[in-house]
Amino acid sequence: MANVVLQMKAATIEEMKHYYINQLGDKLPPGSVFTAKTPKCNITAYKSGKVLFQGAGAESEAMNWQKEQIQAGPAAVKKSSVKQHSYSPPANIGQLNIIGSDEVGTGDYFGPITVAAVYADRSTIPLLKELGVRDSKNIKDPEILQIAGQLKHAVPFSLLSLDNTKYNALQAKGMSQGKMKAYLHNLAIKKLIEKIKPVTAEGILIDQFAKPDIFFGYLKDQEMFEADNIYLSTGGESIHVSVAAASILARAAFVKKFEELSKQAGFVIPKGAGPAVDQAAAKLIQQKGIASLNTFTKQHFANTEKAKKLLQKKGHMK
Repeated sequence: MANVVLQMKAATIEEMKHYYINQLGDKLPPGSVFTAKTPKCNITAYKSGKVLFQGAGAESEAMNWQKEQIQAGPAAVKKSSVKQHSYSPPANIGQLNIIGSDEVGTGDYFGPITVAAVYADRSTIPLLKELGVRDSKNIKDPEILQIAGQLKHAVPFSLLSLDNTKYNALQAKGMSQGKMKAYLHNLAIKKLIEKIKPVTAEGILIDQFAKPDIFFGYLKDQEMFEADNIYLSTGGESIHVSVAAASILARAAFVKKFEELSKQAGFVIPKGAGPAVDQAAAKLIQQKGIASLNTFTKQHFANTEKAKKLLQKKGHMK
């Protein structure tokens, strides 16, 4: 069995936990933060910062996170054990004219998946940094909305949202969430490429959620965007400000959608997929019927059955 160990920052481990949210294990070994299981790899993240990848797909899975590892120290993985893929961005990408794309909402039971693409050139990069553009996961909602309001006037962008009714219909037909995300990234980037013509970006940077062969496989039946240089990398927000700007615009649209859903529900809809979400889903079923989940939620998440069980315990559902 192949084994790879990466030494990661606490913030990156939280990012990984969110990334694997639908594959998390229930039992935690002593000292661990989370466990996850993919078809070819078992992942265990520890409070010490070590992340262990085990299984036939250990090296390829670890490769997705190699750029996020802490390079100093004996626990860091040797460069020879995990190779960068051919779509890894160059070292100077932060100074290039780039279209960056990112998505939010994939791990949230309520609310839509939202994808944004942003074009940032050399002249705009300093302005975006001055506006406070950074990884949206480290910014609270009020500031997200404030920065997004300024971004809309500062950069060309494209924004797409997949509502839950459409999401559930596609999922019921067998489409994976990964394929939906690939479709949305592709369409957002295509729209932005058209919007900025005759200007041409020096590259496209996509915040990576799947290995390159899988990502491009998702799009084999689609008319894909055209670009001379395509880059995929995890932690794209820290690599180029265009991805960070995209994450903020996507998050702002996502926050506004939650406000709309809360008004429709008559109570505050929580983000994420934890126990508070189960309680909210149970309340929604009780007040508006189980059919309402199709509009509000990603129904295949485990939260649906958890909400039903909560109502069964209370005697409100048979």
